[in-house]
Amino acid sequence: MGNGMARSEKEKAIEEWLPISASRNAKWWYSAFHNVTAMVGAGVLGLPHAMSELGWGPGVVILILSWVITLYTLWQMVEMHEMVPGKRFDRYHELGQQAFGEKLGLWIVVPQQLLVEISVDIVYMVTGGTSLKKFHDVIVPDKKIKLTYFIMIFGSCHFFLAFLPNFNAISGVSLAAAIMSLSYSTIAWTASVHKGVQENVDYSYIASTTTGKVFNFLSALGSVAFAYAGHNVVLEIQATIPSTPERPSKKPMWRGVLVAYIIVAICYFPVALVGFYIFGNSVDGNILISLDKPKWLIAMANMFVVIHVIGSYQIYAIPVFDMMETVLVKKLHFTPCFRLRFFTRTTYVALTMFAGMTFPFFDGLLGFFGGFAFAPTTYFLPCIMWLAIYKPRIFSLSWCTNWICIILGLLLMILAPIGGLRSIIIDAKNYHFYS
Repeated sequence: MGNGMARSEKEKAIEEWLPISASRNAKWWYSAFHNVTAMVGAGVLGLPHAMSELGWGPGVVILILSWVITLYTLWQMVEMHEMVPGKRFDRYHELGQQAFGEKLGLWIVVPQQLLVEISVDIVYMVTGGTSLKKFHDVIVPDKKIKLTYFIMIFGSCHFFLAFLPNFNAISGVSLAAAIMSLSYSTIAWTASVHKGVQENVDYSYIASTTTGKVFNFLSALGSVAFAYAGHNVVLEIQATIPSTPERPSKKPMWRGVLVAYIIVAICYFPVALVGFYIFGNSVDGNILISLDKPKWLIAMANMFVVIHVIGSYQIYAIPVFDMMETVLVKKLHFTPCFRLRFFTRTTYVALTMFAGMTFPFFDGLLGFFGGFAFAPTTYFLPCIMWLAIYKPRIFSLSWCTNWICIILGLLLMILAPIGGLRSIIIDAKNYHFYS
């Protein structure tokens, strides 16, 4: 008996040391801004470009459809967090194990989740570096510094921030990031309006050949998927909210999610539509680059992006740290201590930084990872889990909606990477390493 007690004490101590299950005293508005930070990423800046590759009709439909589908799957995740009374699924893969069984659940969810979180962190290294470079180029136009160095400068701050132990500890960083995302989205579209519709603006597709149009369309689908990817960390965020049988955590969490989604709509729709309306198909893959004047405003917007991406990087990195530390402590029986944390987290930051420096093709990466990694975790994994766990009646409303989402999501996953890969190959033709 004593042995069992000692063990559970030890397990409890480990649970409190691990980043995700450490503190459960978050307010509902924490979940709102954690979700905004996780969702409104660098993806929003690529939306006008995606619109130019989709065209007006399909573009608007796809934007709105994605918003609705992802809100629905997010609602499913929030509902499923506590569907087994007295148990909470704090991590995406725990839910996967409940749905698909112990072994299979891990194999289905963990590789995908890791792929998403690591790829986001790599893309964010590139985004942070690019925005810093743009900031520098606007202010000191005559001096050129390599992008590689800017990515190193950006990465250096994460070596320190990585030691914030858990989600509540980064809520300050995250709040700042959420405010920033609102600010630069607003700057992006208001500065476009101020610039006025460009002369000889053209809303047709850029590519002249049919194959080019098709590939660009597919790549743009990936960019849109990338823009709506907050689902990977949703359970981990909900895990920080206190829960009692009378007041389950899904109520405050859902309130936070709704607020977050309204903010997402305010950020996304104006940027995508105004950006495309003003620049037509000549818009850059990152809209802030298309805008040159007023100088101070664009410099400011780029700085905001940097601050935001710092926050987002941490939000996606924490679940990865959690997984690494769980394996080290529970499977390999290391003692939970600072040295262990120092080693795992520094290594992770260094690796993502290096990867970002080596492959900084921003648009193509978005399209490729957006389709390959985000479509499953965002569009259809929650639906499959819902079907596996709740087993709704065949052809009932719930059954139909889930299957529609699954089919759309599968199409996205198969088609988007094809487009993204092609644009990476085109970018890579004239690319020199570490230039």
